[in-house]
Amino acid sequence: MDALPPTLARAVCETLARWERERFVERLWAGDVSLWTGDGEDRWLGWMHVVGQERARARMFAALGESARRAGWRQVLLLGMGGSSLAPEVFARTFGPTAGAPELLILDSLDPADVRAIEEQLDLARTLVIVSSKSGTTLESNLLLDYFLDRMKREVGAERARGQVVAITDPGSPLAEIAVREGFRHCFYGIETIGGRYSALSVFGLIPAALLGVDVERLLGRAEQMVRRCHPDVPIVQNPAVVLGAILGVSAHAGRDKITVLASPDLHPLGAWLEQLLAESTGKGGRGVVPVEGERVGPPEVYGSDRLFVWFSREPDSSAPPHLERLQDAGHPVLPFALSDLYDLGAMFFLWEMATAVLGSILGVNPFDQPDVEASKAKTRALARAYEETGTLPKPEEILREGELRLFADAGNRRELEARAGERSLSAYLRAHLGRLREGEYFALLAYLGRRRVHEERLQAIRHRVRDARRVATSLGFGPRFLHSTGQLHKGGPNTGVFLHVIGHDAEDRAIPGRPYTFGLIKRAQAYGDFAVLAERGRCQLGVEIEGDVEAGLSRLQAAIERALTP
Repeated sequence: MDALPPTLARAVCETLARWERERFVERLWAGDVSLWTGDGEDRWLGWMHVVGQERARARMFAALGESARRAGWRQVLLLGMGGSSLAPEVFARTFGPTAGAPELLILDSLDPADVRAIEEQLDLARTLVIVSSKSGTTLESNLLLDYFLDRMKREVGAERARGQVVAITDPGSPLAEIAVREGFRHCFYGIETIGGRYSALSVFGLIPAALLGVDVERLLGRAEQMVRRCHPDVPIVQNPAVVLGAILGVSAHAGRDKITVLASPDLHPLGAWLEQLLAESTGKGGRGVVPVEGERVGPPEVYGSDRLFVWFSREPDSSAPPHLERLQDAGHPVLPFALSDLYDLGAMFFLWEMATAVLGSILGVNPFDQPDVEASKAKTRALARAYEETGTLPKPEEILREGELRLFADAGNRRELEARAGERSLSAYLRAHLGRLREGEYFALLAYLGRRRVHEERLQAIRHRVRDARRVATSLGFGPRFLHSTGQLHKGGPNTGVFLHVIGHDAEDRAIPGRPYTFGLIKRAQAYGDFAVLAERGRCQLGVEIEGDVEAGLSRLQAAIERALTP
């Protein structure tokens, strides 16, 4: 707690003393729902015990990795969303494949350009496909399975193709039924008492890790060491998860509710996993913390008093970014986490899962549900049905067209923006929209376009320009991926977000076998559906649709934002 300002450190100590007096750690391990909202939280605590259970199956994971090498798989393609894809992505981008092991590719997007980019990398005859979904009903995973199973059947024949597919799902799910009916190579079953974002140390994270050649027993050994450090018999001030959760919770109550994740380059992928864990676990009932992932470090003057920074690095290369000490000197709390090697990721996963459960208790929310995620899914289904019945996809109301950019807004935001804009131009509307940002709020850039580097660089430049000009936290999410991550926070968390939706034109689309629509159409239905739900929740939002070349459209948008932010 040396990294905390004195007033914050005292409040954390008082919180820990209360937890000790009231035996909160014992009650947490016992599954006492009164620590949270009393709404069935005890049904979702399997993650607290999974490390020992999976470590007992370490030989199975080792054998799985060895069988992948013997089979000569060149690639493993994982189709999943949110909790089913983010931990595997951490393993894929940090460890990478060991000698002789296949490369792990993750597809958690319906954007046609993203689908095409993955497809062009694949040697389908030597690719093992994993479709991963706890519920077995995840729209994106099912559509991607339809597409790639059809491609493989045409490439290698139906019987061989089915033998190249593995499912990871909960027992009795619709995906489990498909796996049996189609005769997939194998179906691995998850534990029903573990939610998706808490599943990193279950089969949803460990099967992909094993196929990469990660030593799963070693990974779980590090996790088990952390589990022991978090038990009730450990003095509370030495319990790392409870101390971390208390710091996060007390900081949020004090207004430092923007948890900014910084990491050395080799650990950068951890940020997206942590973003989902924090946003989806806490963003409900008008409360929550806002994780800020992917922001580059700026000078102290671009940050408000709502920030708490966490820094991940590996020893001995634990040097902080140049501005980190200056942030501490300016009074911002910075929490460092040093990993001895990549296998300490096992410990980090458990540490942050338990700390998030503690944080949920302090905030008074259920950290294991996601009540607002279903709202966007329902809107998407309704829009897809409308398309099937009419042949057209209903669009939000247009308020302005400038070049290849179409600006749209819901009725409430349109009235407010027209009153603020003063003139009908792209930069005037953007100035009015960004002018609504106040101290302690955040700007969220929601992009439904391909995750090409050139697109990401342009969007990152926009978010950083907004941060530096308005001194607010920013986030960048690609749809539909963010719907399974920060989407819960956007709709159920505090009404402090100012959202800018960017929908890209699909130069080349992809049809989905057996479906009356394309990937591009479903992507737009998801974008419009989420926009409609945010409108119902009274969120500050504006939409931009690029109807021509995406790079040219982003360039025009960036220039307009620059004009909007220039005094």
